[in-house]
Amino acid sequence: MSLRNVAIIAHVDHGKTTLVDTLLRQSGAFRENQDVRERVLDSGDLERERGITILAKNTAVHYGGTKINIVDTPGHADFGGEVERALKMVDGVMLLVDASEGPLPQTRYVLRKALESRLPPLVVINKIDRPDARPKAVLDELYDLFIDLDATEDQLEFPVLYANAKDGIARADPDGPGEDLRPLFEALVTHVPAPAGDPEGPLQLLIANLDYSDYLGRLAIGRVFSGRVRVGDTVAVAKRDGSLETTRVTKLHIFDGLERVAAEEAECGEIVALAGFEGIQIGETVTSADDPSPLPPLHIDEPTIAMVFSVNNSPFAGREGRWVTSRNIRERLEKELLTNVSIRLEAAGSADSVKVLGRGELQLAILIETMRREGFEMGVSNPQVLTREEDGVRREPLELFSIDVPETYMGVVLEKMALRKGKMVKMVNHGSGRVRIDFHVPTRGLIGVRTELLTDTRGTAVMNSLLEGWVEWQGEVLRRQTGVLVADRAGETTAYALSNLEDRGELFLGPGTSVYEGMIAGENSRADDIDVNVTKPKKLTNMRSSTAEEAIRLTPPRPLNLEQALEFIADDELVEVTPTAIRLRKRILPANQRSKWRKRG
Repeated sequence: MSLRNVAIIAHVDHGKTTLVDTLLRQSGAFRENQDVRERVLDSGDLERERGITILAKNTAVHYGGTKINIVDTPGHADFGGEVERALKMVDGVMLLVDASEGPLPQTRYVLRKALESRLPPLVVINKIDRPDARPKAVLDELYDLFIDLDATEDQLEFPVLYANAKDGIARADPDGPGEDLRPLFEALVTHVPAPAGDPEGPLQLLIANLDYSDYLGRLAIGRVFSGRVRVGDTVAVAKRDGSLETTRVTKLHIFDGLERVAAEEAECGEIVALAGFEGIQIGETVTSADDPSPLPPLHIDEPTIAMVFSVNNSPFAGREGRWVTSRNIRERLEKELLTNVSIRLEAAGSADSVKVLGRGELQLAILIETMRREGFEMGVSNPQVLTREEDGVRREPLELFSIDVPETYMGVVLEKMALRKGKMVKMVNHGSGRVRIDFHVPTRGLIGVRTELLTDTRGTAVMNSLLEGWVEWQGEVLRRQTGVLVADRAGETTAYALSNLEDRGELFLGPGTSVYEGMIAGENSRADDIDVNVTKPKKLTNMRSSTAEEAIRLTPPRPLNLEQALEFIADDELVEVTPTAIRLRKRILPANQRSKWRKRG
């Protein structure tokens, strides 16, 4: 059987996972009466809730006499480690682009990685059924992007298809007839090269992903680059430190549709899952025990942001979580390192905290949310940007920040980005009433800006960012300009107390919420923090007036989700994360100690 290995790469929400659904359906991977949910490869709860792919997934379809292994990759640059690993397993990429939005920052990121790996691209312009679709203009933008990314002559001669993934249609002409995805299957078989490698050479199997089965334990997923692997073979695992560990292949699976099918043997070029390899890690090579020849380890981009995870020491500690000690938190983070190659751990200066380094706020927020749902309880600091020294010059990460807004909000966006050291590099107006503006801005300048811009543009802004490189330190960047309203005592919030505080700023809590001293109840409209009594009850008297019993009408509070809370907090604040609540608090809870700490600082 001939074989093709292809990765689907795209910006967030351009239709990758939906296209995989229809490829599986039309290839006969599902029974006619099988009940299949939408976005079947988005198996995690968080993936389905947010509508994004977080982990790279493997599947396989059959077309004619060809088996096509497909890797569905994340579209967000924060999960770029998944993309880099997936591209190691394939021989070509299918680049999916929205027919209206065109190439966006994450499109640039994933395409750059594919071109650097010398993988031939097949371009699919998706969502051609949109009323604002502009496929010809998007194709011109794609050619500009390829040239900008120094694509070779061969890579520039990419085939183009126009698709509606939801209806399962692909065609060579945007206005031509189309019935199914047959043209896409034909293009994959024709334009993606068959796997290279020596089938008779020594075994080389690079581990690019890890999974877990309740029945088989840890599964190591990778591609056979040379030789073949059989059940019962004695093989060597080349570790990252250069040592070799000899073991035996007890179980071997290949991918077919959504299933992992047990096999006795896998040929060169096949993507397989191995069981029985305890302690194996991503980037290691399974090779021949007699003639070991390890492959180079995976290269992963460095982290740019750090947060400190610490033990929750608030008065509510231990009430809601199951795992609360520093040992529990550290063990869980070390377990995460096994499957997430783009995360690092460092000492944080105290025994009850650990510094976690990652690609971006979204990546670390997803990790925190996953731990929260598993029953962990902890305190998390605000994101801090990592810097590096080069030739005696301090450098910080620079991002390409793209924002799509209605024309009426251009002024407020330009003003806000100027305060954050943003420099406009491009502005495009397609005549639809919306403008897309690209900025070069330090990563520090983006922390907290998304929430502010959504407020300023009445929720109409669409924002994306991408690490562009490293730049000389840009000086002080303006962060949050407002203070907070801090509870000065423990108790339950009352409507009477909150109604008297509404003039002070915006509240995060409603009535009947348990609070403690040092917990943040809202955002002050001015720059300084204010200690307030949010538990004050209404005093009853024997005197009554005509308006005494009038019902209190409160403005609905603005509850912050996890990402908004992490963006909002300042250096002297923490987010308390538990399975049932997200609370904002001061690092130092007693008000008299906070004032001493500020004077020392």
